[in-house]
Amino acid sequence: MKVNGIIAEFNPFHNGHKYLLEEALRQTGADMTIVAMSGNFVQRGAPALLDKHARTEMALKCGADLVLEIPTVYAVSSADGFATGGVSLLHRLGVVTHLCFGSECGEVDILKNIARILLSEPEEFADALRSNLRQGFSYPIARTQALLQYDPSLSSSRNVLSSPNNILGIEYLKAIERLSSSLTPVTIRRMGDGYHDRLPGEARCSALTIRHALYAGCDSSFLHAHMPADAADLLTEHLSHTPVKRRNDVSSSLYYKLVSEKDSGFDKYLDVSPDLSARICNKLNEFQSFDSFCDLLKTKELTYTRISRCLLHILLNITKEDVSLYRSMDYVPYARVLGFRRKSSQLLGDIKERSAIPLVTKLADAEKILTLDAYSMLKQDLMASQLYYGLDACCSDKPPINEYTIPLVII
Repeated sequence: MKVNGIIAEFNPFHNGHKYLLEEALRQTGADMTIVAMSGNFVQRGAPALLDKHARTEMALKCGADLVLEIPTVYAVSSADGFATGGVSLLHRLGVVTHLCFGSECGEVDILKNIARILLSEPEEFADALRSNLRQGFSYPIARTQALLQYDPSLSSSRNVLSSPNNILGIEYLKAIERLSSSLTPVTIRRMGDGYHDRLPGEARCSALTIRHALYAGCDSSFLHAHMPADAADLLTEHLSHTPVKRRNDVSSSLYYKLVSEKDSGFDKYLDVSPDLSARICNKLNEFQSFDSFCDLLKTKELTYTRISRCLLHILLNITKEDVSLYRSMDYVPYARVLGFRRKSSQLLGDIKERSAIPLVTKLADAEKILTLDAYSMLKQDLMASQLYYGLDACCSDKPPINEYTIPLVII
């Protein structure tokens, strides 16, 4: 049996995602699709637009057969960490045959060639990269220039590294190689607007476009124009009783965390350098909101998104020591099920038989079936969700949802 694996955020699920699922099945001839999906916080360093269970339902109603949660430590990591966590999860299930992903490039051989260079870091490339950085280029530009200096034949592909989905695709390919995985990579050329386009365009606009439209107060007709009907209906219903999530919703929690730990510094947290830690401490008296603090801390070397992730790592207690421990466990030591289609239930049986990691279908059983270290990773996910659901409680007269009471999404 052929099984496609897709790594995603679905924040929210839109027509481009549906196209990816359908086109991947057409190209690979696979029987089923497993999605490894971010939980309640996402890679741009922010809470997801809507919770992971609602996004799971969208995915299942629009073509996915099984949805698993990418552990929070990887879901809110850089492209390298995000890709490694997602690929490791799919690889260790023992049933996934193809890793399918969208890219602006659409040519897997070009992405593979770049991935090999970046993974092996030949001396000539490394020297060029260091030289470019010393000249004051930002890291992305310095890396692109170094690639062209090392391999001039890449000149026709010089724009590949300026597109976010190409970059992520390269990281997927690096992770496959690093893990010695047998997953066959398949890339689908993205259709419609680019990721960074914020203007309503074609039917396949980006998730970013949809989020900004929601922030601006768009109506349900816009959502139905750019999302599958089932996904648009779910999002419309969800937003009728739950506010749109934004990064600034966690501003007060972040400020309290920063003030509480200012004296000890923040460089124990993932991706936070001593210099950034000192900068956070020096600028803390100017804190007004999560967004504005990111702008305040931003430098030529540190992008807004990278700083946002660092601040989220601090807020969610994700330390460098945690990451070191998780790497020693081959990155992902369990597979947590968020939902599945009834007609695909046999897939769960196949995973239980062939997986290198335990399958968590009931949170109440997790402590019994996981090692102590693996359970600590799961508890980190649960704490992140507790913060997320607390945001809803602050805007309503209801207590926060207890994740232990949320059933699997079964379609």
